[in-house]
Amino acid sequence: MKTVVWFGFVLGALSAAGRVIVTKSGDTATLDCPSFKRTLEWLRESESIIVEGKYTRKGKSDIASRSIVKQSDLLIRNVKPADAGSFTCKADGQDNQHTLVVVSVSASPSGELQPGSKVTLECQVNGISPGPIQWKTPGGKQVKGSPHAVESVALLDAGTWECMFSQGGEMQSHSLVITVKEPVTTTTLPPTSKTNSKNGESPPNGGPSAPGPLLGLRWWMWVVIGVGCLVVVLLMVLVIVLCKRIKRRKRKLQTMKNGRQLLTPRQYCQCNRPAAAAKPQQGRRREKPSVPPLQPLLIE
Repeated sequence: MKTVVWFGFVLGALSAAGRVIVTKSGDTATLDCPSFKRTLEWLRESESIIVEGKYTRKGKSDIASRSIVKQSDLLIRNVKPADAGSFTCKADGQDNQHTLVVVSVSASPSGELQPGSKVTLECQVNGISPGPIQWKTPGGKQVKGSPHAVESVALLDAGTWECMFSQGGEMQSHSLVITVKEPVTTTTLPPTSKTNSKNGESPPNGGPSAPGPLLGLRWWMWVVIGVGCLVVVLLMVLVIVLCKRIKRRKRKLQTMKNGRQLLTPRQYCQCNRPAAAAKPQQGRRREKPSVPPLQPLLIE
């Protein structure tokens, strides 16, 4: 009965306070106001934030430096828990009440958690008296109270936690993500069982013994040796190819050089040696004597 009376008292106080805006710490809150013709002033409690009219004037508080007026609405950037409270919009002398509720959720320690460690979840509601606060785990289980301590974090605790409370007859929910580091699983090989050479005993399980490292080297060492041999073979092939290319280029240059020498005239050496003796002229052929002409015979 007392809870019902207290809840009705809260609702009555909220209705008297005007519209309630619920936002999360670090977000941007928008408080609306009717349009104005002459002057517009926004106040938090009794402190002036900004005045719009013929001239614009802003207050000197921290919330005033993070606030701007868009048309007639008030925009508060990077909301802080200290910003929560009652706001008044005066448009042409007409007052409009608002209540800003700032919810901040946090985990201590923050960041990635180790399995088995302790973490404390806290949900703070500033601006109203929210009543009972509940946490909803990633598995769907509901736990009451804030702050809520998890003594031994497990992988099941990783995920989205929701802070829930009642405001204006409606349930409000704000999430917080918890990250748990997965444990490193190491697989240990059973010790190699060897036959006792002195007693001739077999392995205790009666099965075949696990093969030991080949030549006393582990598998990764054989991989390194294989890669090294492959690199050496590739280097040898590269050297052979380069040598062949160099020889081919030398042969080509020599051929071109010989071709140029054939095109230039040859210079014969002039040797100082005696000239060959002149060839003796052969004697003339003896001509046959000519036959004397026949003379006429004289007849006596």
